[in-house]
Amino acid sequence: MTIHKTVLLSETIEALNLESGMTVVDATLGGGGHSKLVLEKIGDSGRLIAFDQDQAAIDRFSAQMKSGRVGDLKAEIFLVNKNFSTLKDSLISLEINSVDAILADLGISSDQLADTDRGISFAGDAPLDMRMDMQAQLTAQAVVNDYSQQDLVRVLKEYGDEQYANSIVAKIIAARSQQSITRTSQLVAIIEAGVPGQYKRKKIHPATKTFQALRMEVNQELESLRSFLFQAIEVLKPGGRLAVITFHSGEDTLVKHWFRENARGCICPPQFPQCRCNNKPALKIITRKPIVASDEELAENPRARSAKLRVVEKV
Repeated sequence: MTIHKTVLLSETIEALNLESGMTVVDATLGGGGHSKLVLEKIGDSGRLIAFDQDQAAIDRFSAQMKSGRVGDLKAEIFLVNKNFSTLKDSLISLEINSVDAILADLGISSDQLADTDRGISFAGDAPLDMRMDMQAQLTAQAVVNDYSQQDLVRVLKEYGDEQYANSIVAKIIAARSQQSITRTSQLVAIIEAGVPGQYKRKKIHPATKTFQALRMEVNQELESLRSFLFQAIEVLKPGGRLAVITFHSGEDTLVKHWFRENARGCICPPQFPQCRCNNKPALKIITRKPIVASDEELAENPRARSAKLRVVEKV
């Protein structure tokens, strides 16, 4: 059973222009909300390939399929327990060379936040883990205890935009010299000791940015996203659409710039009297500005406040 509320559900599916019989990739299965609606659109003759590196997400969706909660459709469904950065190779292994549409929701599911074995949330007390793929080697405990002071500051600034990165990391270094930091509650207390009083009185918890940064480092989220985007354009059919929902400024910047670069035509210097590069755009941008959650959705699901949907079409 999933407790996750899918963000920008109808907006994403509508933007993909889905039709009966299409082959669609849900690159981030999560709670399965997008996949269920995709199946309704593509019908019995369609194919859905759903990726998730979290085996628990695959198991939950499989259980829903067996119980009939996914629907009575006869579409082909492939569940792939891998990171979406394996997109092209995974499709080849399924003997699928191209697809009609791809969607990726980069948010963390409520199921993962509630998993007390993951330590993704700073609420409560849990092992300092943060892995999406529980078979992966790197954990948040290893990052916190083994990274150099310089690398920890880099992680907090680059992935968390944490203004007090230096003072937080100084407290981490001092604490770990006494004993290993193994629990989320330990880390929260260290972070709170490393920020000024007024920072603790803000709307967001003072540990929010540090936990986000550590999770992104552990799961190499931006690197996986870059790899996925390059592969997505390769496997999309002409006229096929790619929809990406971001929740983090670094993710959104990466997606926005990648879309723009691939939607450019001529890249010759402006002083050239005529084009010599013969560069042709690979994508057409569908959403000039990102689509964001409506007031109604925000009232029901406050976690949607930072969601941004961007959509492109392959030329």
